[in-house]
Amino acid sequence: MRIVLDTNVLVSAMLKPMSKPGLILDAVLGGKLILVVNQAIFDEYSEVLSRPRLKIPAEKADAILRFIAFSAQWVDRQPILIHDAKIEDPGDLPFAEAALCSGAEVIVTGNLKHFAFLQNTRISVLLPDEFLQRYSQVV
Repeated sequence: MRIVLDTNVLVSAMLKPMSKPGLILDAVLGGKLILVVNQAIFDEYSEVLSRPRLKIPAEKADAILRFIAFSAQWVDRQPILIHDAKIEDPGDLPFAEAALCSGAEVIVTGNLKHFAFLQNTRISVLLPDEFLQRYSQVV
């Protein structure tokens, strides 16, 4: 199963490995889920994980980023046609683009309202706990 992880879920998983986001990241690391990324997503992951205020050890962030770099399904950005007024945070577009052009089934995020513009698409946008409930057989 292919998924797109919003940066806030990745950060939560890194900060609290035993949390619901941590369980999802464990499933990615264990090969049960395929993470889908594009260059914009990877760049955001890299930038956010290196923020000093998060206090994520550099070696831990580097290990996760190396894993993602080599094991994720990489896709090219393909702009999607959506009326700009519906987009809460334009920074979320790369995540939507990756999901729509890759065959990913789900975007896992802590900010559902930021992805309301995907409401009438095949992509499910779920909170981490909703994802775990719906796909417990996968994780």
